[in-house]
Amino acid sequence: MHSQVDELIGAVLENRYRIEAPIARGGMSAVYVGTDLRLGRDVAIKVMDTRYAADPQFLRRFEFEARAVAGLRHPGLVAVYDQGIDDDVAFLVMELVEGGSLRELLRERGPMPPHAVVAVADPVLGGLGTAHAAGLVHRDVKPENVLISDAGEIKVADFGLVRAVAESGVTSASVILGTAAYLSPEQVNSTQADARSDVYSMGVMLFELLTGRTPFRGDTPLALAYQRLTYDVPAPGDVIRGVPAELDEVVLRATERRPADRYADGFEMREALLDVADVLDLPPFTVPAPRRSAERETMARRRAALDVGARPDGEPDGTPAQRGAMPRGGTRVQTDPGAPEPADGAPSPDRIDDRTDLPVAEVSGLDGLVEELDGGRLRALIWILVVLLVAAAAAGAGWWVGARLLGG
Repeated sequence: MHSQVDELIGAVLENRYRIEAPIARGGMSAVYVGTDLRLGRDVAIKVMDTRYAADPQFLRRFEFEARAVAGLRHPGLVAVYDQGIDDDVAFLVMELVEGGSLRELLRERGPMPPHAVVAVADPVLGGLGTAHAAGLVHRDVKPENVLISDAGEIKVADFGLVRAVAESGVTSASVILGTAAYLSPEQVNSTQADARSDVYSMGVMLFELLTGRTPFRGDTPLALAYQRLTYDVPAPGDVIRGVPAELDEVVLRATERRPADRYADGFEMREALLDVADVLDLPPFTVPAPRRSAERETMARRRAALDVGARPDGEPDGTPAQRGAMPRGGTRVQTDPGAPEPADGAPSPDRIDDRTDLPVAEVSGLDGLVEELDGGRLRALIWILVVLLVAAAAAGAGWWVGARLLGG
């Protein structure tokens, strides 16, 4: 996967989507910041591992799931724009959510108070409910797949990918191991899943948001997964003080071992959670995006590179249109010089540039100052040398005179 990742930077998929810089890599895919050259906008591009691109069964399921998810409309779902296969690359083009993941926020801040937990779960359950109503199941609900934008929007990502991988001819052990902490009992037993499986995973995630940890422990991911066949998820209030009993009840019902005892789908669980919020009179809350995240750091590096006229992968100066773009297959094609470049927007003050500890906006200002000085750099150096020589001569003369007077 690593060699493929290196090769993909700067590549253009289907003569439209240019891969700019990596955000994250996992066992079955890698996510990049990309540019839609036709529409001139930033996108997220998920590239599947080459093992899956060679599997016809995976490709059929991948296309089916992508089409189904692209038809969903809900603010709690990451929008899917396109799907394709270019040479040996199977990819998904999605909305770029600038901010970070719920996992990264948990690492920064730890357990959440009840009003923040409800603020996270409300849009997530709304998005899941919308998918459930359309007959779709996520199968991989966990903090890594919940994204938070800088505007406080909460969105669920990666619908359908687990099913496509699980039904392929390629081993899906990495998928099972990666989601062991959130799998429902029926997923462990039979790999079967429906809307109530997502409800169980959502209950485990609520437990983690409230307590700062997942409910089960195990020496291996598989041992961790199998614990839920024997043990119930405890009430969050038994683990950490201050959790209202009403929230305990929501978590306990969502994580019942028998699917029939859980909420039927995301909408029913959301309704129960909002009823609890009303009973507890929880205040409205805007969830902050994590201050440091893989996506944020990637975008900061990319913008800083664009500020100094270089690509994130270290290519020489010049715009992408001037240099041409590298499509799949290795032949350079000239992109339309008149095509609009994506608007980068004002850099966020908390985005840290890799070169210094200054925000990107301040680094950009310093770059501009250096550029303004470039024209007179030689003259400035000459004047500095002259001043230094004069100062040195004056100091030497003063030392000599002082020594003579003292000696006399």
